[in-house]
Amino acid sequence: MRVLFMGTPDFAVPALQALLDSRHEVVGVVTQPDKPKGRSGQLQASPVKELAVRAKIPIFQPQRLQDEVFIHTVRSLGPDIIVVVAFGQILSQEILEAPQYGCINAHASLLPKLRGAAPIQWAIIQGEEETGVTVQQMDEGVDTGDILLVTKCRIEPKETGGSLFEKLSKLGGPMILQVLQSIEDGTLHPEPQGEEYTYAKMLSKATGKIDFSRPAAEIERLIRGLNPWPSAYCYLDGKMLKIWEAEVESTGAKESADALPGAVVRVEKDSFLVQTGEGLLRIVSVQLEGKKRMECADFLRGYQMKEQTVLTAEKKIDED
Repeated sequence: MRVLFMGTPDFAVPALQALLDSRHEVVGVVTQPDKPKGRSGQLQASPVKELAVRAKIPIFQPQRLQDEVFIHTVRSLGPDIIVVVAFGQILSQEILEAPQYGCINAHASLLPKLRGAAPIQWAIIQGEEETGVTVQQMDEGVDTGDILLVTKCRIEPKETGGSLFEKLSKLGGPMILQVLQSIEDGTLHPEPQGEEYTYAKMLSKATGKIDFSRPAAEIERLIRGLNPWPSAYCYLDGKMLKIWEAEVESTGAKESADALPGAVVRVEKDSFLVQTGEGLLRIVSVQLEGKKRMECADFLRGYQMKEQTVLTAEKKIDED
C-alpha cells in the first residue's frame, strides 16, 4: 500500500520504522513544525522528522491541517491509507476522506477507556491494572472510531509513565502492519466502541502538584505516572521538591493524632515518611530545586530534614 504517515514524538518512531522496513511504500511523513527548545531558542525537529530525514522520505509540516494547499498536497500524494500515531492535531474531514481506506490511528489505551491526550500517564494515575494499544478507524470525533485491533499490556506495580511509554510504543508498528494485511485480505472486521468511555485530559505542570490530603496510594500513583514528565512536586522551605520515587508505607490511620497532611513524621537513614490524608508515604528519590536528582540517602546527608517539617502544595511566601 501507499502510506502517508502522520506522527510527532518518540512514541510514533517505532511505528514509522516498522512501515519503512515493510513492503509498503511510505509516500510522505507529516509532523508538527519545528519548535524552539531551551534557553537558546534553537528550533528542534520532532523525533519523527529526524527519522524521515535519515530515510529520505518527503516531509510536510503544516501549521494548519485545514489549509487548502496542504489538503491538495495530501490528495496529490495518492495514499491508499493514512496512518496516524501521536500526531498532535485533529484531522479535518477532507483529510479523513482523502485515502481509499481512510485513516487509522494507533492509540495508547484500551478504547473506549482513556480517550484523549495523555492515556499512558492517566492509566497509571487512575490505578488501572492493564492498558494497551488500540488501532482504530478514525472518524470526526476524538478517539471515537471503530476498533480494528487491540493488544493488551499489564501495568507492573512499579511502572512509571516512562517505562509504560516504552512498552506501548513497541506495540503499534506490528499492529498497524497486521491491520494493513487484513485490509488487503478483506478480513478486517471493525467493531464500534461502547457508549461508556473515560477521558485522559492533557497534562500540564500543575497536574504534578501533590496534595498530601489525598491517600498515600493515590499520591504514589501520581508520582509514578508523571515520571519523567511533567513530574510530581511539592515545596520544602520555599523551594520546589520533585519527588521521583515513593512507596506506600501504610494505608491506615495517622501516625499521630496531630500530624498534618504533608508533615514529615519520621526521618530514617535512606528515606523519610510523610503523613497523607490516608496512610504514610515513604519518600525514596527526590530533586530539590537547583540540584540534581538523587536518592534520599544522599539527599539527607546534605539536608537536615526534621520531623514535623511540612511539605506544601504551594510555595509559601516569607512574610518577614
